[in-house]
Amino acid sequence: QVQLVESGGGLAQPGGSLSLSCAASGFTFSSYPMSWYRQAPGKERELVASITSTGSSTLYARSVKGRFTISRDNAKNTVYLQMNSLKPEDTARYYCYARLTTDVSTTGYWGQGTQVTVSS
Repeated sequence: QVQLVESGGGLAQPGGSLSLSCAASGFTFSSYPMSWYRQAPGKERELVASITSTGSSTLYARSVKGRFTISRDNAKNTVYLQMNSLKPEDTARYYCYARLTTDVSTTGYWGQGTQVTVSS
């Protein structure tokens, strides 16, 4: 079955950095784009960044562009999110997301999330 397991969250000071990882299994990782989302308390889940299956193209939310970098290693079935210049408003639970399509269906899968807290 499809599994997405995030790691790397924690506490960081404003201006600091954190690196998140998402280990994927149960599907052909190299065939699908991957995304990171986040959800802060009382807010809707929002897209943070996406990357194509080959890693050749990326997309970022305006709020993180220039500070966050999404990347992937298809040999390791892992997608990463490098977060620099962190701000308190980046505090949220971060989720890995895969949208898998077949001839007859499309299904989205979420990891369990990892908490990122930015505070002094």
